[in-house]
Amino acid sequence: MVIQGIDLSVIWGVIIAFGLMMYVIMDGFDLGLGILFPLIGDSSDRDVMMNTVAPVWDGNETWAVLGAAALYGAFPLAYSVILEALYLPLVLVLAGLIFRGVAFEFRFKAEAHKRHLWDKAFIGGSVLATFFQGVAIGTYISGIPMVGRQFAGSGWDWLAPFPMFCGVGLLLTYALLGSTWLLIKTDGMLETRMRRYSRPLTYALAVVIVTICVWSASLNDDIAQRWFDASHWLRSALIAALAAFVVMVILKTLRKRHSHMPFIAVVGLVFLGYLGLAISIWPNIVPPSLTLWQAAAPLTSQLFALIGALFIIPIILAYTFWSYHVFRGKVKPGEAYH
Repeated sequence: MVIQGIDLSVIWGVIIAFGLMMYVIMDGFDLGLGILFPLIGDSSDRDVMMNTVAPVWDGNETWAVLGAAALYGAFPLAYSVILEALYLPLVLVLAGLIFRGVAFEFRFKAEAHKRHLWDKAFIGGSVLATFFQGVAIGTYISGIPMVGRQFAGSGWDWLAPFPMFCGVGLLLTYALLGSTWLLIKTDGMLETRMRRYSRPLTYALAVVIVTICVWSASLNDDIAQRWFDASHWLRSALIAALAAFVVMVILKTLRKRHSHMPFIAVVGLVFLGYLGLAISIWPNIVPPSLTLWQAAAPLTSQLFALIGALFIIPIILAYTFWSYHVFRGKVKPGEAYH
């Protein structure tokens, strides 16, 4: 929908993409801690890991709420089709987030001999939520069939090799975000272990990214044309070169024992993956056929919601920046913000 030369559908598409990208990055390292938990047996180290995100973890999920609410308000048709196609994976994501959240709260209050139960709930919730987020993304990339304005597939389309592989890929992504986050927030043996884990995670994630690029192109001719057609070779080569450069930056800064740069570089790699997804599906909001404009809400609805978003988003950004600023620095054993 266009008003005075401004395409509100594109603006809302950017807002939704921004909200979901912020969620992937910010809740990604939260969930990554749960994925890494089985590798850390010492209870005090686990306490430190959780205390690195205790002041901010629930605020990080605000971005998912923003993205979902924006999708519902600005593109209701896309919301209904995506929800119908991905109903079970999204329910399992929510179940995992609930388990993770409850475990986070109760672990600090549990008696020492019962704390291992909440550790298991934290691990299980983090792995469940992450894996099925990846499954949902993989199903989305594969394409959601529609006839007219209705979902025309099966509720079990997500139960396929490519979505499952994307689930594993997101587990690796969040684990790497978590391990590099801990380089910023911890020191001593815990930091050393995270630096050691980050290298193989980086190599594994690089292999997964290449595999997903090739596999997704084999599933969808339009994606293959956008990336492997001769007319697009410069764009494809540039993004591939940037991704390779970022991977080398991660490995080099890990070797040189930088604290912040590995995490920043991993965020850059996630952004490049996100950019690649946008290039693969644009201008569709439900690939392979439903565009932003076909799925858009009426102009008045988009405009009304945009006015609210222009107030809410700066507030969320300011709150997020302030909370991370206040709780900056490394967390020591015995310190707690909970």
